[in-house]
Amino acid sequence: MATPRTSRAAHGSAKTLCIDIGGTGLKTIVLDAKGEALSERARVPTPRPATPDAVLTTLRPLIQASPAFDRVSVGVPGVVKRHVVMTAPNLDDGWAGFALGAALEGETKKPTRVLNDAGVQGYGVIEGRGTEIILTLGTGMGCAIFVDGVYVPNVELAHHPFRHGRTYEEHIGKKALEKVGKRRWNERVREVLEVLIPIFNPDVVYLGGGNAKKLKGDLPELVKVTDNVAGLLGGIALWRY
Repeated sequence: MATPRTSRAAHGSAKTLCIDIGGTGLKTIVLDAKGEALSERARVPTPRPATPDAVLTTLRPLIQASPAFDRVSVGVPGVVKRHVVMTAPNLDDGWAGFALGAALEGETKKPTRVLNDAGVQGYGVIEGRGTEIILTLGTGMGCAIFVDGVYVPNVELAHHPFRHGRTYEEHIGKKALEKVGKRRWNERVREVLEVLIPIFNPDVVYLGGGNAKKLKGDLPELVKVTDNVAGLLGGIALWRY
């Protein structure tokens, strides 16, 4: 299993509240400048419907219960441009165009940065050399690409056609897992890898997200399964630039 890299993102003495907004759960943790946890990871179910107002209301007690922090980093399952959520199909249509960064700055009175959740998870594990791909297996399927440590923004592979009229997300997302069972789902994940690896020729493919732990058996040598906590630990990397 790949180990989240927490020591490379040291930035002064700032403490970062890291928030992971997922289709199933909302998670928070506070990290010091070296990426060491200053609090336990907190998690609550994502409200339904997962409107921006409902999510912010559900996050409020977690934020208030967190130890002191200086800034906020957020991962969201969708396209994010300049801290504004453009799409979040596994949450609610109301996220389209929602200025989450500004909303959380108003809530916390702290500077806030927002990125696609797979990108944040990638920052938690990448080595920073060559082409590295992160696929997150959760409610949907997230994807992020890094080239020599530089994030390639907003690669929305999940909703691209895959095969038999299904998108990648429809092939290996949570609904597919529940429909076809773990054994067939494992086969489907390998089918996706067999297609993607010859296209992108990556040096490493990281598999994360809550359902990655359900993978069994051998995987291609360049594929590494990473702990889902990387989706929080990568948050301090958003403040490098």
